[in-house]
Amino acid sequence: MTRSKIRECIYYLLFRVEFYTPEQLSEQPDLFFDSDEWPAKAKKSEEDYVRTKFLAVLEKIPEIDAAVDSNSKNWTTSRMSKSDLTIIRLAVYEIRYDDDIPTSVAINEAVELAKKYGQDSSGSFVNGVLAKFA
Repeated sequence: MTRSKIRECIYYLLFRVEFYTPEQLSEQPDLFFDSDEWPAKAKKSEEDYVRTKFLAVLEKIPEIDAAVDSNSKNWTTSRMSKSDLTIIRLAVYEIRYDDDIPTSVAINEAVELAKKYGQDSSGSFVNGVLAKFA
């Protein structure tokens, strides 16, 4: 599975944060890995990576949201679309906490996810927010 596809799977899981209680979130990775969204030919190591990164981002959401709120002019996380917010959270995590992913890659991948899952203006919006973190 490509790194882009793995990142997309993490996005799928993180998107659920807005719709489930913390107790329900603990079972979401297992439900996701049993769903049609998870590639049948995925390796166990890929599943482990997705689960680990999902949990790591989940743990940092309060810090990430505070950083986004303080760096986004005229936009707070509460005003952002859920899709854009999820993408931004993942990218900010990668920029701030994941040394294996270059900032430019995190931003580029986030913009691509925004174009795929957001509104027409999501790509440029996500790019603008993340530029403050570069």
